[in-house]
Amino acid sequence: MLCLSFTPLLVLVLGVSLGAAFPQGAPRKSCSLSKYKFITRHEMKAARKMTEHFENIKLLSDRKCNTRLFHRKWKIAELSVPDRVMLVEAELDLTIAMLELPTVPSFAETRQRPLAFLTQVREDLRHCMAAEAPSHQPSGRLRHWMQNLQTAKKTETIGCLEASAILNIFQVLEDLRCTARREQCT
Repeated sequence: MLCLSFTPLLVLVLGVSLGAAFPQGAPRKSCSLSKYKFITRHEMKAARKMTEHFENIKLLSDRKCNTRLFHRKWKIAELSVPDRVMLVEAELDLTIAMLELPTVPSFAETRQRPLAFLTQVREDLRHCMAAEAPSHQPSGRLRHWMQNLQTAKKTETIGCLEASAILNIFQVLEDLRCTARREQCT
């Protein structure tokens, strides 16, 4: 009889002591962008279809630009990993904002898959920045590029920004792949 009442007490004591040894709460999810090292064929095909559709439709907006938003004199491989994440996040912010603009129904349908994919990527990037480098300050190169981007957002037409973002989506995806590879990009 004594043995039966002692067993639950022993289990309770062991449970409490093991609980103290192993902290409760959700385990911290690590930041892994490795799933973006190779973007699936379906996602690439959807992006290609979207850019081709965008080039073929005649939107009423002015697509001419005074600045080349996605032109840089440096390569992404020259940036630190946190800078790469910040760069891709800024590129994604612009691209997503432009894809969310009202448009003709046929293009609205074509953009849905790339928009959903890019939105998920941006969410993953934000998680990584919060987990790995929450107080990271951008390098001079990146800070200068981001200032130029902010200036362009204020001075360029929506048509320019939209065309730049959509027509350079493959550069954004390549920057993402480079960021996911960490040190292995060229």
